[in-house]
Amino acid sequence: MARLNSIYTKERECQDCHKCIRECPVKAIRVEDGYARVVPDLCIMCGNCVLACPSNAKRVRDDLPCAKELLRSGRKVIVSLAPSFVAQFPGVRPAQLIHALKRLGFFAVSETALGAQQVSASIFALMRSEPKQIWISSACPVVVDFIGKYHPECQPNIFGVLSPLLTHCKMLRAHYGDDIATVFIGPCIAKKKEAEQHPELLDAVLTFEDLDHWLIEENIHPAEIVETPDDQFQPETAEEGALYPIEGGMVPGVAGKSDVNSSQFMSFSGISNVEQALKGVSEWKPEHNIFFELTACAGSCVNGPKASRKSSVARRRYDIVHYAKPAADLPRKLSLGIEGHYAASPVARNEYSELQLQEALRTVGKYSAEDELNCGGCGYDSCRDFAHALIARNAERMMCATYTRKLAQKKANALLQKMPSAVVIVDEDLKIIECNSNFVHLFAPDTEQSKDLEGCSIGAVIPFSYLFHRVLDSGEDIVGHDIRYQRNILNTSVFTIEPGSVMCGIFQDITKPIFQKEQIIGRAREVIQKNLQTVQQIAFLLGENAADSEIILNSIVRSFSPEEVGDNDDGAQQ
Repeated sequence: MARLNSIYTKERECQDCHKCIRECPVKAIRVEDGYARVVPDLCIMCGNCVLACPSNAKRVRDDLPCAKELLRSGRKVIVSLAPSFVAQFPGVRPAQLIHALKRLGFFAVSETALGAQQVSASIFALMRSEPKQIWISSACPVVVDFIGKYHPECQPNIFGVLSPLLTHCKMLRAHYGDDIATVFIGPCIAKKKEAEQHPELLDAVLTFEDLDHWLIEENIHPAEIVETPDDQFQPETAEEGALYPIEGGMVPGVAGKSDVNSSQFMSFSGISNVEQALKGVSEWKPEHNIFFELTACAGSCVNGPKASRKSSVARRRYDIVHYAKPAADLPRKLSLGIEGHYAASPVARNEYSELQLQEALRTVGKYSAEDELNCGGCGYDSCRDFAHALIARNAERMMCATYTRKLAQKKANALLQKMPSAVVIVDEDLKIIECNSNFVHLFAPDTEQSKDLEGCSIGAVIPFSYLFHRVLDSGEDIVGHDIRYQRNILNTSVFTIEPGSVMCGIFQDITKPIFQKEQIIGRAREVIQKNLQTVQQIAFLLGENAADSEIILNSIVRSFSPEEVGDNDDGAQQ
């Protein structure tokens, strides 16, 4: 059996944008060395991280090789086709899709909705025999896993029947024999986990995306196929079970033509809504049966993680309702036993003291409630949720946007102050944003510190502010422009940091000895480089003279280099 965490692949390409954390309803993501990885023990297989990832770093495992191997095995391979296929392939008739799947090598195609109809019949029978209960549908494997891990108190309320897919697989084996293989095709990735947990019923799971790739690979275009009378669903066509992919779609099959009140049936889709619906359920003692249809995807299965998004959810819902047929006779009779058992496997929830949380918050520069911005940039809903993740080692400090911004600002300020040149940064109004102490000493020696110049007009500090005007208007940088200022000559560069809004000016006093040495060293090295290029082109003319020139020039460089010239207080020369 494959490892469950192998369902997600390519996590090493994560761009550290935290979108997967933001969209994961249970925060089953751990960030290590800047890479976001799924934590299998916490994951409920909702697929939100796959949808959220902008760089496709979260991908669903491709089971096409497994399906192809089954077809090569010689066994009869039956497709269990999710009822949302009508929304996935608009304009394609069912018979055309059946024909296309047979061309791929499948023996027969059957509707998963047949299993849904048997589940509805079983739920109806249980609700009639055990009144005054709250029942939760077992149709969505994500919800079942969510309840088992995060709301174990509600686990006894889950109907003790198999999911529609597993029920359908059991029906197919009862009809064709146990030696067949079954492959599910649909929009849900959690079905891959069902296949791993029940290999005796389900052999492989393909998403609609997998099927699209396979059809393209084989150059099969369902919409162009001319179907035959044999292209029919086996062993029969589904009826009201085809409504299962839409929100509220389970209710017609469960309620049937009974006299139950419509208030007894409730539908909630999306994990956040499911979370709200489950609050207090374990303590609720209703006067009559209550049925909860809970699905993890907003809008239900028709909006699953691998469902087509070429059309709106409303249009997809319409296509499914238009396709489904009303049942000829409700409630249905059960044709086989489909009992299922769902054991709770609650996730350990560590509780941290206020002191621990405050210490974690202090590591990212949050010392008071005012510092807790709850901006959500880290992917968590609040700074305190982020602190929990920090303590649990599921998050890193660099995920906090305000912390990294402050850290970057401190580093930038340190670099700015350590630069030997005078540096100033101005905005589009030519107001000083920031400058270093060398700029203050050169242009405003009476000013005590650089902060005192913040907000001042650059024109009030230096006499050649027109250079900043020129760069702002033209967008062209000025590099290495010499300007006489008082008794000094300043080598000036003004360049754009943010076009039209932020500029930087760097001024070097080249009359100072240190800058004279730098100028001579730089120019000597330029001569060496040009000389060597010339040698490569006309070496046969220069002979040994080129080597002599290089020796002479290198000696000039060494004579001015700091490592060769000591700081001699007595002025001795080497």
